[in-house]
Amino acid sequence: MPYSDDHKRQTRAKIVESARVLFNRHGFDGVTIDALMEAAGLTRGGFYNHFKSKDALYSEAVSSFLMGRGAEWRADAGIDPSRPDPDMTRQMIQSYLSNEHLGDLDGQCPMIALPSDVARASPAVQESYQKLLTSMVGLFETGLDEQGCETRQNALSLAALCVGGMILARTLPDADLASEIRVAALQTADRIMQNQATRM
Repeated sequence: MPYSDDHKRQTRAKIVESARVLFNRHGFDGVTIDALMEAAGLTRGGFYNHFKSKDALYSEAVSSFLMGRGAEWRADAGIDPSRPDPDMTRQMIQSYLSNEHLGDLDGQCPMIALPSDVARASPAVQESYQKLLTSMVGLFETGLDEQGCETRQNALSLAALCVGGMILARTLPDADLASEIRVAALQTADRIMQNQATRM
């Protein structure tokens, strides 16, 4: 008897989430299809019923963060994207640049966990990564509650501080320096928010 569409969707989602975690831990090259399917509790033979290639799964695993683990992270941080305002933007920045987010390797945003991999990946994977960035920038831009070029520039700067600060903090062996960089990014982001508020 064939599986129902709902069962297929659930199985696919299980594979995608298992892959997202494994890619965060080991990168694209460090994860085999066998390991992906084992983590999902499935056999290798079922992989190609859901994905054409490991690269196709990689693209979907990156995309899935926004409405999957990313949505959980936003909810845990009390961030409501449907009601963007400067306070929500500050809260999002503080949560993104937090020590807790830095330490959550499995749940980390792919923009932090996978930049080198994505730079060498297929256009589809790069587009998935860009979608995460444009979503973050859009939330910041709307939360700054002002139209025009300056708001866009500030939103891009905030995203660059968040992602760039966390990438550096994640890769440095010196924990004190990593913490300094993370805190400096947070303080600079806060100054951008304060300067924006004085112009509104």
